[in-house]
Amino acid sequence: MNFQKIYQFALNPWVVVASLGTGFLVGVWLPDVGITLGFVGDIYVDLLKMIALPFMVSAVIFSLQRLFREGGSGKLLATVGLVFAGFSMAVVLVGVLTLVVMQPGANLPEKTMQTFGKIVGNDLGSSDTVMSLQGVDEPAKSLNLSEVFASLVPSNIFLALANGETLKALVFALLFGFAVGQIPARISDGLTQSLETIYHSCQVLMRWLNYPLPVILFCMSAAQMAKTGLDPLQAMGQFVLAFFAASLLILVMAVLIIWKRSQATIGQTLRALQCPFALALATRNSATCMPSMIEGLTDQLGFARSRVELLVPLSVSLLRIGPMVYYVCAAMFIGQLYGKPFGAVELGIVVFASVLAGFASAGMTGLLTVSLVGLTCSYLGLPFEAAFILFLAVDPVCDMLRTLVLVVGNSAAVALICPRPLKV
Repeated sequence: MNFQKIYQFALNPWVVVASLGTGFLVGVWLPDVGITLGFVGDIYVDLLKMIALPFMVSAVIFSLQRLFREGGSGKLLATVGLVFAGFSMAVVLVGVLTLVVMQPGANLPEKTMQTFGKIVGNDLGSSDTVMSLQGVDEPAKSLNLSEVFASLVPSNIFLALANGETLKALVFALLFGFAVGQIPARISDGLTQSLETIYHSCQVLMRWLNYPLPVILFCMSAAQMAKTGLDPLQAMGQFVLAFFAASLLILVMAVLIIWKRSQATIGQTLRALQCPFALALATRNSATCMPSMIEGLTDQLGFARSRVELLVPLSVSLLRIGPMVYYVCAAMFIGQLYGKPFGAVELGIVVFASVLAGFASAGMTGLLTVSLVGLTCSYLGLPFEAAFILFLAVDPVCDMLRTLVLVVGNSAAVALICPRPLKV
């Protein structure tokens, strides 16, 4: 049996799209079957999470150790800061321009406004300035910068690993890696070999888990569509379309950057991104995509492994460009929904607040990520709490796009930071 052909088939973009589409149809037409299949996706995501954290910790410590031995760490960290800042500004500006051009929240049909009213429990066509959900909302907790910094430090690394707290694990790995880099090689070589063994073992496990990916995609999409149905997608269709357009622009830019930096052909570039692309859609979890990102950038595109193994976990945890562009689109959509004009000052606030919220989303997933839209809206005086359920309804689709932008975009950021490979 040719396992390489099976692997290539499982990660083929057309197979991925077909699996997702078939699952959506089953979820719409046979919702009971879709709900039943949900456990398959839950088990698969748990297996990937099981691998992601030990992989990240071993890769960061191992890479930092090699970085300090080779020298040039100060210059690399300065480059990382510049690229991270530049990427953050670029993606939010793409989001702003897309929403300004497409205007998804302006002049909506009356039927759509009535659907919004049913979802949030009020009539958007009335003179009310704030939508009210049924029931009483808990007051939104303000973002405290000191609490954010305090939450980064793990009091117990084993507890952080057990709870799947990626950002805390990253902080530990960075500090431990800096320390190990100062220890003489004759003492640290044993640890180096152990970390390398863990790292390569996790890569092998991740490769094994890619074989059943078409089946997993089918089960997960069927279960998700069975739970949400089509009504929320239809009501929020213009927002989803605008967010898709912004995401597509960023993805095209990222692929072009990787292509130019790698000096590979466009075909080689796309093949290197096949596995991260498929995993991002399947899992909606960027941490689980790290091994495939590293494999694509190093083994297939020729970037230096010592740099990539450090920069991929760092960028996935800190450079949250997927959430950033989402916050821009969501805040501007709510503003358009309520007829709020966006001048230069308002747009500047959206850009600043969305970047801030993106960095604050590090370590967050799912509904917690969506809730940070309220940070951007609070600067503009927009009632996000009432509109929260609208975004909740379509978040499974938006979450796939957020993860995809983060994974492919961060691969491009790593490609910019790393020296160009001599030849693929």
